[in-house]
Amino acid sequence: MGAAAVEMFPGHGWNWLPSHRADPRAYALYRRHYSAVKNARGRARTDNFMGPGETMVLLTAGCDAVFAWQCNVGAPRLDGQEGVCCTIFRNEGPLLSSGLIGEACELAWGRWPGSRLFTYVDTAAVKSANPGYCFLVAGFRRAGRSKVRKLLLLERLP
Repeated sequence: MGAAAVEMFPGHGWNWLPSHRADPRAYALYRRHYSAVKNARGRARTDNFMGPGETMVLLTAGCDAVFAWQCNVGAPRLDGQEGVCCTIFRNEGPLLSSGLIGEACELAWGRWPGSRLFTYVDTAAVKSANPGYCFLVAGFRRAGRSKVRKLLLLERLP
């Protein structure tokens, strides 16, 4: 899928619609994500739930799922990871999480072709017996643990 398709993706049968880093509907979903408490300490009071860099925030039409990608530009990530990071995925709706993740990956590659996609999962904070399972079904693989908090690192290569 080329960059032109990414710009017009709402008309192409995608479940995702483009949003932005301060969309109050996306922010409401973010606030119910387990990472919101951890990230609140380092952020000023704002509806902007994304860090610095290029971002792609996606929201379903029913506003019951949010997905956000972040690509650092100009400066390396503090964790040393390279690629485009999923900073949040929360699905409160009826659509299959692995399908939504797969679509989000295709949209990310439309914007950042050939990039490694990755995310972290806090296995202690997730209520699943198999944390990260929906990402694994969507084509991600286990790639280790973070140094500081021992978060599960998942990646998907193009």
